[in-house]
Amino acid sequence: MAAKQTARQRKEATAPAGDIESERRGSTLVLTLARPDRRNSLSESMIAALHGAIDEAARDAGVRAVVIAAKGPAFSAGHDLKELSSRRGDADGGRAYYATIMSRCADMMQGIVRCPKPVIAAVQGSAVAAGCQLVATCDLAVASEEASFATPGVNIGLFCSTPMVALSRNVPRKRAMEMLLLGEMLGAQAAAAYGLVNRVVPAARVMDEAFELAALIASKPAATLAIGKEAFYAQAEMTLAQAYDYASGVMVTNMLHAEAKEGIGAFIEKRPPVWPES
Repeated sequence: MAAKQTARQRKEATAPAGDIESERRGSTLVLTLARPDRRNSLSESMIAALHGAIDEAARDAGVRAVVIAAKGPAFSAGHDLKELSSRRGDADGGRAYYATIMSRCADMMQGIVRCPKPVIAAVQGSAVAAGCQLVATCDLAVASEEASFATPGVNIGLFCSTPMVALSRNVPRKRAMEMLLLGEMLGAQAAAAYGLVNRVVPAARVMDEAFELAALIASKPAATLAIGKEAFYAQAEMTLAQAYDYASGVMVTNMLHAEAKEGIGAFIEKRPPVWPES
């Protein structure tokens, strides 16, 4: 009985919620895109479900890291083109609906960036268009050797302009332009060389690798991680002088935090740190 209780503590699963399946594994929250029949496209409902789950994770003190995974052969095929095309019959040709969907998707992507918990993509298949954007938006990404990535909108007359935002902030500009202008599939090893993903592993190892990263992150002081993640994205949008001014202020704030006091004290005293409760 005791062994079963320990297992439950390690893996606390919740019931599937349609587009997204949510599962707690210790301090890691796994959010699985669960519409493989639609290639996990970022439909209106999928965007809302993922955004809600990320916001909930941000508020949950028990969650230290988030892994975004997917079911089926595709990580995500991007926006649901059938759903978008169905609104061309609207009085305005679909303009208002398209504006709403793009805004909601952008808000969801920014929610991942704003989330104080590190978010790791575990990519088992193809990540295309806004699906590639989702991978680029996550803080870290682990890819299967069989995974592939593309921003192929140019091939269907719809340039991947919103995926471009995340992509151009993750890979060198000429690499990003090559992906955007050619629209060709990029293999996992090339994606790693570009800087789009952190690690490439055999397919059977993708989730294990993501969990190992999450566990390592969870061992770090929570407030320090939150401070650092926020600062990382904020300074990236500043000039060099602004970034140094801003980061210097962040260092001062961080230095005064109880975690820094304990961590530095432990280092000086040559003992393991005992992190204060968040």
